[in-house]
Amino acid sequence: MGEPSGRSGHFNFARDVIDFWSAQRADAPALWWCDEAAHQQRFSFRELSDLSRRAACGFANAGVQKGDRVLVILPRIPQWWTAMLGLIRLGAVPIPGTPLLTSRDIAYRIAAADVHAIVTDADGARKIENFTGVRVIVAEGKQPGWIDFDAAVHDADPTFDPPETLADDDGIIYFTSGTTGHPKMVLHTQASYGLGHRATGEYWLDLKPADLHWNLSDTGWAKAAWSSFFAPWQMGACVFALDARGKFDAAAVLDALARYPITTWCAPPTALRMMVREDLSKWKFPHLRHCVSAGEPLNPEVIETWQRATGLLIYEGYGQTESIVLVANVRSSGREVRIGSMGHPTPGYDVQVLDHDLSILPPGREGELALRVQPHRPLGLFKEYWKNPEENAARFRGDFYLTGDVARRDADGYFWFVGRADDVIKSAGYRIGPFEVESALVEHPAVLEAAVVGVPDQTRGQIVKAYVVLCKNVTPTDALVTELQDHCKRITAPYKYPREIEFLPELPKTISGKIRRVQLRKP
Repeated sequence: MGEPSGRSGHFNFARDVIDFWSAQRADAPALWWCDEAAHQQRFSFRELSDLSRRAACGFANAGVQKGDRVLVILPRIPQWWTAMLGLIRLGAVPIPGTPLLTSRDIAYRIAAADVHAIVTDADGARKIENFTGVRVIVAEGKQPGWIDFDAAVHDADPTFDPPETLADDDGIIYFTSGTTGHPKMVLHTQASYGLGHRATGEYWLDLKPADLHWNLSDTGWAKAAWSSFFAPWQMGACVFALDARGKFDAAAVLDALARYPITTWCAPPTALRMMVREDLSKWKFPHLRHCVSAGEPLNPEVIETWQRATGLLIYEGYGQTESIVLVANVRSSGREVRIGSMGHPTPGYDVQVLDHDLSILPPGREGELALRVQPHRPLGLFKEYWKNPEENAARFRGDFYLTGDVARRDADGYFWFVGRADDVIKSAGYRIGPFEVESALVEHPAVLEAAVVGVPDQTRGQIVKAYVVLCKNVTPTDALVTELQDHCKRITAPYKYPREIEFLPELPKTISGKIRRVQLRKP
């Protein structure tokens, strides 16, 4: 049967992947969508191929051309997948954005990326001001000044066939979540991202054509490109989507995981930490065979709790908005999973730990995680930070792309995450990774979430301070502070314990769910 691939010098994900599976497995399921009321829609690869042609035609009729940048802000509804495929087929450049974006966020993205068109729903439309480009509204019917996406797709030519795209044409732009400063624009090319995620799907997600894969990520996160779009369809698998809105409901997610025949599953650490606080004995997952997590390191206690309840390991992986999966625990490798480790480099990717002089460090030493890009640049790595030569110069040095993350490699080749380079705490001569202390804290039954930062100290340079979110019905007290400090001293090296603890109702996070430690470090 073969596998999807590009033609010499050309690549287009809609043509070379969706149309490939449409020809090989026309009626095979490609997208299974449902909402919280259990309404469902299912789409085959043939139907997605047809819809993507119609969507591309609809966008072209509206005045969108190859190379135009298009902001796509939609919840988890089928039209998100249709619009993304239509724009890619046309050769336009989608810029996915989460519905959590504010009017100010949207205005910044429109100006920074010189956006030509916007695709959104009524909630998104209310946040958009003074935009004179093409405006397309989804699932809301007619509104003055807006093109009805559903009607445009329905009325479009199903045989529409735009010119082919080159492999190195601009493919997609993601704004980084911005833990510091303004978000940067991460530009991927058509082939590098669309083809590169085959490694994500084959190695880390362990996908086969018969799989039904569910990823919890919001459509605006790069993780949705990883696990809800490029990687599953590269492997011919079906994407499952649950249109759940509002506050995260751990029990509802577990209900869905038990109700539907989901075989592979990806959840962010924030969600998993909340889910393992439920009584997992209430649910059975008869179809589930493979679980993964990424975005931030997952605390070992969470992995162990999930495994005790389900019999399934969680395979962690590491990558960035700028890349595909670079380091992962790979099921098919047969290697032991060492809980807390990111695993080994993805096959074909040369990942190293470097010192400040870009020299490769021996096992056991902490340094910056880096990907070799010379003499051959690997598939899946972004082209550049668009319009940001200073950041490009800082990240691409010598033969490497520098990730900005600190890690170490052990003697057996396993990689261990320490923290962002600017998050590592230097206290009285010790280097302390915040994740180690956070993991110790969340092992305590009173703690739901924790974030650790370094704060200035006259004697030690910095001391460890923890911000803690407590579980329901737990009252913050001075006695609990002492108890948590003693708990950390027992779990990890005593010099790492938090000398200050502050209780918060919730932690500040980026729109992609990562803890904003930079905000916690502010006085």
